[in-house]
Amino acid sequence: MSIARRGLLGSLATLLSGCSPAAILNATVPKRGYTLQADIPYGDGPRRTLDLYLPEQPRPDGKAVIFFYGGSWDTGKKSDYLFVAQALASHGLTVIIPDYRLYPEIRFPTFLEDGARATRWAADKVGTDKLFVMGHSAGGEIASMLMANTPYLSAVGVDRLKLRGLIGLAGPYDFLPLTSAKLIDIFGGANNPDIQAITFAKAPLPPALLIHGTADTVVYPRNSEHLAAAWRAAGAPVDLKLYPGVDHIDLVAAFSDFLHKRATTREDVLDWIDTH
Repeated sequence: MSIARRGLLGSLATLLSGCSPAAILNATVPKRGYTLQADIPYGDGPRRTLDLYLPEQPRPDGKAVIFFYGGSWDTGKKSDYLFVAQALASHGLTVIIPDYRLYPEIRFPTFLEDGARATRWAADKVGTDKLFVMGHSAGGEIASMLMANTPYLSAVGVDRLKLRGLIGLAGPYDFLPLTSAKLIDIFGGANNPDIQAITFAKAPLPPALLIHGTADTVVYPRNSEHLAAAWRAAGAPVDLKLYPGVDHIDLVAAFSDFLHKRATTREDVLDWIDTH
């Protein structure tokens, strides 16, 4: 690997791990395959807006994805994830990427409530039966908590069982006890079972795809392994994919053309959407 490429990857890891604007990676994204409608409100306030990516060549089936990004529930913004949106929209999917309110302004479960409202907007826009709910890292916690047997979506008038399915990318689903003072403050204690999807992995559940890298030391692979087992025990369809040697950042960065050889995330997500 060249010195320039190593430097770029190191800078990218820093940007994505802090969920700062991923300008280096997004600069490599083709400016084609979609049109962007930015900063659409789904609620009150600057953090309750979303970006809508409309494919230039929509799929005949009209399928769509709402994507929740990570950032430890205290950082991140939707524009960082152009590379995810472009990868999906260029394959005909409508893509919705919402912002949501962050700590320390709010605490659990406010970001789940924001996620539910954004999902309601997306379902109204594209149709409930065409929408997949996807998230990476902390966004995977949001997506999984919305799609598990919880009341967050029903509170905003969305039937989670009519949605197409859950796509979880290296999410924390079974991560107690908390040891970080910040996370304990965000979630209201070190051992609150109501913050993790495995608590609510009870029938009925929608189909799920869970992807994790075995080299992930930010969110350990056992999170996806345990949730997949619980999903399966509840009688729900679930596909678990573990990527040897892939870490937390590579898993999502592989959506981009520039780093797509780091993992098969993009291909596996698109294949799963095709068959569900």
